[in-house]
Amino acid sequence: MKSFPLVRHDSLDDIFAWLPDGSIKVRNFLADAEALAAQLPSDRYLLNVCQDRYRFAVGFAAGLLTGKTSLQPASQSAETLRCIQHDFPDVVCLCDSEFDALNLPRVDFPVLAAANPEVVTKIPEFSADHIAACLFTSGSTGTPMPHFKTWGGLVHSGRAEAERLNLLERPHAIVGTVPVQHAFGFESTFLLALHGQCAFWSGKPFYPQDIVTALEGVPRPRLLVTTPFHLSALLVSGLELPAIDLLLSATAPLSMKLASEAENRFGVPLHEIYGSTETGQIASRHTTVSQAWHLLPDIRLEQENGQTFASGGHVEGKVELSDIIEILADGRFLLHGRCADLVNVAGKRSSLAYLNHQITAIPGVIDAAFFMPEDKGQDGITRLCAFVVAPGLKPQTLLAELRERLDPVFLPRPLFFLDQLPRNSTGKLPHNSLEALYFERVSHAGR
Repeated sequence: MKSFPLVRHDSLDDIFAWLPDGSIKVRNFLADAEALAAQLPSDRYLLNVCQDRYRFAVGFAAGLLTGKTSLQPASQSAETLRCIQHDFPDVVCLCDSEFDALNLPRVDFPVLAAANPEVVTKIPEFSADHIAACLFTSGSTGTPMPHFKTWGGLVHSGRAEAERLNLLERPHAIVGTVPVQHAFGFESTFLLALHGQCAFWSGKPFYPQDIVTALEGVPRPRLLVTTPFHLSALLVSGLELPAIDLLLSATAPLSMKLASEAENRFGVPLHEIYGSTETGQIASRHTTVSQAWHLLPDIRLEQENGQTFASGGHVEGKVELSDIIEILADGRFLLHGRCADLVNVAGKRSSLAYLNHQITAIPGVIDAAFFMPEDKGQDGITRLCAFVVAPGLKPQTLLAELRERLDPVFLPRPLFFLDQLPRNSTGKLPHNSLEALYFERVSHAGR
């Protein structure tokens, strides 16, 4: 049976991660993983909610050593935990913070000072068929759904991304603003370190100053793995930006304006990754050079009855994509929005992504999102609403600007002004958060 090593580093003395107090070698990482494995109970599933990226890595490796599957929900809400306990009763929760695990069995990340790296002589290998992880969709369009990943698929995914970004010959130090439990953070910080021979910063910087501090804490060449939400906040912060060598973005559409500004400020290329929890990462593009996406090695797309399917490479089986895709003659493709984003108002169609792009392009708008509620008006027509962060703008002014950009049927009714939107740690707006916000505002307006 085919197997793959835990890491692809050339030496046990290579640097695996960077912590605030210094570097961690591969051999130290393996020793920590073995020490933690000896303390884990026999449960089949490991709910790894460690916030520190290095502790997550140790927990993931310890899970592999004990034959477990790592559960990695992008959301760690009480509702998500209850669903996991129902669907995966044989689970233990690994925590490294004051995390409310409800009544789940838990293990708090222990002090591993006794781990002896000198006894580590080789890198462990695991069966390619082992179900190593279960990633969950973000819930941005509904209920989070589980998707199981084999160890072989994860290895090929990390390797394919490293090849695409040309990191195998020149490994970078990775700083990621995305949680490691999220599919993008998992692939582009953790798997890229395991099988791209890179080293990662252990923290999860969120605010601009934290990102700057993290970048300064690792040597060059540096790779910043981030989202449009974090990147935009960093660029407008006014902080002096450390030198980096590569930018990588995902989780939400990246505008040409933001991509160009980022490249101009940092003086390095910015690449986007396209993928999903279901497929993993499957394509990339250099946004300021081309809007077309270039498939990762061995990935194939085919279309049937208006639907697009991905297969090959590290994709597990044949997976339907939730996006509207135009396949070009040279094998590349264009994205035209998500199927779930399509809205139909009075017989006219648009996409939420397009509408969001138009409203956020209005001067004075800091953040905004359209939302299609399920309830209908008195005329039987469902009306779009919009949540807007735009201090200093009057509703009449904003609507006048929108009338210049949109068909009247897509004008938001009502329009809610907020201090901030309920974005999660990856900058996404989960559907249930917008739905709750909508009912809260409608209820408040009706009093």
